[in-house]
Amino acid sequence: MALTEDPELMRALVVERLVGATGDPRRVSEAARSCATRALTRVMDALEEKLPAAVKVELIDVEIVRLAELKPKEDCCDALAVIAGEVSGDALTMRLDPTAISILVGTMFGGNPELPAVPLQRPPSAIERDVAALTFDIFARALNGKGARSLGLRLLLPTVQSGADFRRFVVRDGPGVRMRFAIGGEESGGVLTAWMPQRLLLEARELEGSDQRQQNAKAADWHNRFSDEVMRSNVRIRATIPLMRMALGELASLHEGQVIEFGDGAQPEARLAVRDKTVFTCDFGKAGHHYTVRIKQPFDARKDVVEGLLAQ
Repeated sequence: MALTEDPELMRALVVERLVGATGDPRRVSEAARSCATRALTRVMDALEEKLPAAVKVELIDVEIVRLAELKPKEDCCDALAVIAGEVSGDALTMRLDPTAISILVGTMFGGNPELPAVPLQRPPSAIERDVAALTFDIFARALNGKGARSLGLRLLLPTVQSGADFRRFVVRDGPGVRMRFAIGGEESGGVLTAWMPQRLLLEARELEGSDQRQQNAKAADWHNRFSDEVMRSNVRIRATIPLMRMALGELASLHEGQVIEFGDGAQPEARLAVRDKTVFTCDFGKAGHHYTVRIKQPFDARKDVVEGLLAQ
């Protein structure tokens, strides 16, 4: 749903930006702590599945804050990711501190668990950013939840920011909540910090019993169950080249061994189809001894019909 389609939501956002309106502190704290507590088990299960060794994760605290505090200093060695949602482009922001990154990378690549983690003294490397992205994805999915309590986060693999990226990083201030998780134990471990706007938690709670929320939750549940299996399924792809138009009588007179030549008006483009459904138009070509097709654009059935009528 676009924000401009809901005047009440737009007014709430404007008031929030101007005067910092907040929700009832007790309700906000309860909703945030409930969200973090539910997520904890999912996080530990997902980390156990992804990592070769167990990593202890604990909830440190949940506090009501201003979102301006999440902006990192330019010289810090943290990793940060912003997750968009249905009603906000910054519905969830997460940061991993240098010690947490070191623990996760060491666990991922078989480091000695008896040795204490050495915090990073520089911005994360490409491999360390990949591990951070995996961790952020696990926490985002766990915090988002499923069913009627889902926060409506867009669960794509997040883009990790660090180092010089923080110079251009802009924070939209407002009332929020902060959840801190200990990675590897509270005493010698690192910290993952998550921030959310207060309205995200409150709206999720208010919409929990609504019909639209139930429908969205049901659709998301089916997506979570079957999307991975469907995306991994194999299908046969067929590329065809439209040659010419032929009258039905001429078509009936074709016989085995007859050669059909490319006419001057033959279309240079091919069509890529899956299960007899055309999905792309392509340029036909040749690379070495192999014929090729290069995807040009998605197939537009309406445009194809119109062009066929004009040609006739």
